[in-house]
Amino acid sequence: MSELSHVRADGTAHMVDVSAKPVTARSATAEAVVTTTADVVEQIFAGTAPKGDVLAVARVAGIMAAKKTPELVPLCHPLPISGVTVDFTRLPAGVHIRTRVKTTAVTGVEMEALTAASVAALTVYDMIKALDKAAEITITRVVTKTGGKSGDYHRAADEEGTAYEQG
Repeated sequence: MSELSHVRADGTAHMVDVSAKPVTARSATAEAVVTTTADVVEQIFAGTAPKGDVLAVARVAGIMAAKKTPELVPLCHPLPISGVTVDFTRLPAGVHIRTRVKTTAVTGVEMEALTAASVAALTVYDMIKALDKAAEITITRVVTKTGGKSGDYHRAADEEGTAYEQG
């Protein structure tokens, strides 16, 4: 994939020219985990946290972040995002965040899915930090990606979810 390098021969960064690539349907799923206490998890999922509905605010933040990715990550291409989902699963000691981003474009949406998961996790953290100063964002990673020349990627079944299922 040397033709897709973000570094020119002289060592300077540049945005990769993707104009010759075909438009295809693409998607990416990412996840993040916020660990906290069982009491805080209860408040998050009951909607009784002092700062308000943590999950509703984090969902909107994640969606907004996916759309703003090229403004945050310098070499990302602006993409016509056709869909973003941000879902939450209750864990005994935290919140599992799963995002999915879709597009029909010439490059993938892994960065948008990661940005959505990251900002949703940051928002959860921000809304609970007064309740649990030891809360952590423990993982952020791509789970799947589809479309494009490099083909599909699916995190191995033995890797997917192990960090949060053990929580």
